[in-house]
Amino acid sequence: MLMIGPPGSGKSMLAQRLPSILPPLAPRELLEVSMIASVAGELGEGKLTDRRPFRAPHHSASMAALVGGGLRVRPGEASLAHHGVLFLDEFPEFSPQALDALRQPLETGDCMIARANHRVTYPARIQLVAAMNPCRCGMAGEPGYRCLRGDRCRTDYQARISGPLLDRIDLRIEVPAVSASDLIRPDRAEKSADVALRVARARTTQRQRFERLGATSVTTNAHCSPSIIEEIAMPDASGLSLLRDASEKLGFSARAYHRVLKVARTLADLEASETVGRIHLAEAISYRMSSERMAQAA
Repeated sequence: MLMIGPPGSGKSMLAQRLPSILPPLAPRELLEVSMIASVAGELGEGKLTDRRPFRAPHHSASMAALVGGGLRVRPGEASLAHHGVLFLDEFPEFSPQALDALRQPLETGDCMIARANHRVTYPARIQLVAAMNPCRCGMAGEPGYRCLRGDRCRTDYQARISGPLLDRIDLRIEVPAVSASDLIRPDRAEKSADVALRVARARTTQRQRFERLGATSVTTNAHCSPSIIEEIAMPDASGLSLLRDASEKLGFSARAYHRVLKVARTLADLEASETVGRIHLAEAISYRMSSERMAQAA
């Protein structure tokens, strides 16, 4: 997920709250997370916790710091966030080499570190959450603000993120600025506990579905194979027509096509819907459309 908005709009706060709506670690997940922390020397006093990891490295982090490396080949931030959230604030400020090194973990769920005489693989099934300003000035597109550099400021800044990396980001969300009136008279919002319950039910549904299909190693839609997602997320006729038109107009890659299906299937699971409808596909495509425009700028 990529959140784009001006400074102070709450992007970092939203990212930090994400673990609170995720279910606790399952016993097998807890063991994997603890083993990685032990290898990295971060298992303080042997304490274990079922809370999902949340890692937020500074944008000055090197490629080795993100995916692992060093003389003793220690796990990087991506592996330390295994089964949890990796939050990258000021996304374009990371070095291009460090960001592109995340393409393999996002695709395979592993960080493979090769050296002259050996190779080490650390697991890295993560939820990548990134946040960035719309331009270098930070306020492009906001009412009453005019960037002196014009549209090029936004284009050049967003172009620092490569197209192949954007192709692996399923959701792009615009986060508007928060005004004083929003803080004085806040609207009633859904509680995190209610959202967490809905997420837990959706994940239970997904796990049971994959068990029936014999894919016991898969627990979420995000990590299932293209053949499985085509089977469990086959839309109806109107949804298929919408997906076909969107794929042709936006030039979806094969990866983008399957990722749209995964998002649509997840949206249907959150609504406890047995089938993927046109409305679920439309929402999934809307999240993808912004990413496609950014990829064209890159």
